[in-house]
Amino acid sequence: MMKLSGLALAAGLAASLMGSTAFAEAVTATPGQEVNAVLLPKFLGILPFDQANRGAQEAAAELGSTGKLEFIGPTPENSAAGQIEMLTTATTQKQHVVMLSNNAGDQIAPAAEAAAAAGTKVVTWDSPIPNGAGEAFFVAQVDFGSIGTVMADMAFDLAGGAGEVAILSASPDASNQNAWIEAMKGTMASDAKYKDLKLVDVVYGNDQSEESYNKALGLVDKYPDLKVIMAPTTVGIVAAAKAMQDEGLCEKVKVSGLGLPAEMVSYSLNGCAPQFALWSFVDLGYLTYQASYALATGAIKGEVGEEFTAGRMGTFKIEEDPGRAGAKRILMGPFTVYTKDNVEAAAN
Repeated sequence: MMKLSGLALAAGLAASLMGSTAFAEAVTATPGQEVNAVLLPKFLGILPFDQANRGAQEAAAELGSTGKLEFIGPTPENSAAGQIEMLTTATTQKQHVVMLSNNAGDQIAPAAEAAAAAGTKVVTWDSPIPNGAGEAFFVAQVDFGSIGTVMADMAFDLAGGAGEVAILSASPDASNQNAWIEAMKGTMASDAKYKDLKLVDVVYGNDQSEESYNKALGLVDKYPDLKVIMAPTTVGIVAAAKAMQDEGLCEKVKVSGLGLPAEMVSYSLNGCAPQFALWSFVDLGYLTYQASYALATGAIKGEVGEEFTAGRMGTFKIEEDPGRAGAKRILMGPFTVYTKDNVEAAAN
């Protein structure tokens, strides 16, 4: 598969190397211990989170945990409140660790702090707690700054270097998408290369297919000169591409963002979404469980500089999170840009 090039690749590689540079001898958690864990996505019912669960289950089987790994989540309509309630319930149940893809912003911080105080570790993945309160560390899929760069680059390419761009995001409380959007804005503002690109709007489809579809059509109606819809959400990018296809607008308005090859292959081949990017959610779930098991069993304490082995994925290091003061992260990486040249192989 084709990897990122230029500035985005350099940033991703540098961050990945930082994540695996030796600080001390890497520890390996002792297998066969009892770890009762909960994998708590933003909500249930979409493929990326199912893939993350598959990776977590793989890691749990590999480590031979004698505890239980539960995959639970709220409905999309009740995501934030549902996550807070489920985290609180897990704490009451004395779960050893909750692996949280946060969709409640800082609203969930008190529940996370209560969990930590009661002895339930909270490890975030995919989307962290913005202020880091109650969080042991965040398993980051890629460096958030590099996502902003690659989104700006894809918008630049698809707009021909000039024109109007709009963003169709998930929820206003989704800390990962919010950080990626800010990184994209920062890239566009700081580099003269993007001076002729104009970001005209940011709208939210709440990771609902129908709502995202309608939001995409609303952008086209509101901005008749729009050239690119950038959707940093796997639900939104599919909905936007389908909307442009249904309306016969794929030649006029290109769709890009973060998507799954299996869901985007037809839109990539027909030109509606010529470029998009993503990482492996299976690997993200696998690494998250490996790190959580090591934390729950005491192999690591969650301190900056600690290194641990994560099965088939190798060695990783806990580091300061450059985007959140006082917070910590484990950086996975890398991600891939998909086009018609490599999307079919990745979709199979």
